Amino acid sequence: MDPLVDGSEREVLTWDLYGRGVRDLAQQIADDGYAPDILLGIARGGLIPAGSIGYALSIKNCYLINVEYYTDIDERLEVPVILPPYLDMVDLNDADVLVVDDVADTGHTLQKVYEFVADKVNMTRAAVLYEKPQSAIRCEYVWRRTDKWIDFPWSSEPPIVPPPTR
Repeated sequence: MDPLVDGSEREVLTWDLYGRGVRDLAQQIADDGYAPDILLGIARGGLIPAGSIGYALSIKNCYLINVEYYTDIDERLEVPVILPPYLDMVDLNDADVLVVDDVADTGHTLQKVYEFVADKVNMTRAAVLYEKPQSAIRCEYVWRRTDKWIDFPWSSEPPIVPPPTR
């Protein structure tokens, strides 16, 4: 049995396995010869992997983009929405960008970010820890493929402070 699967319909990613997985993902990118000028992490799930990949690939130019889509477990908005503050893409037309997220589940969030940056930069590629079969986008760099729900170490426990009510 796969050590990441806890016997249910979930994959459990521990901090230790995350460390190995993100290094493997960075190694894929390096082995491919892709040397992005900018890492673009999708908040919130892509923030930790983007920072880790930045350290592994010696890339200090890290940006973030905040996209709201999931509102709870398996509950989402109709379409992903890019939230302010908006990323200033001025003078990036020669840049190669690596978009980083934790998972390509439906792929709609990554697709939204691709559409936002694609015509403003030289080249865009994506890296995720997990990609699901139903994803609308195929990422160039993937650590694992799964159809299970993933318990990430940064979001598997309830928040210490409850989210604000709207």
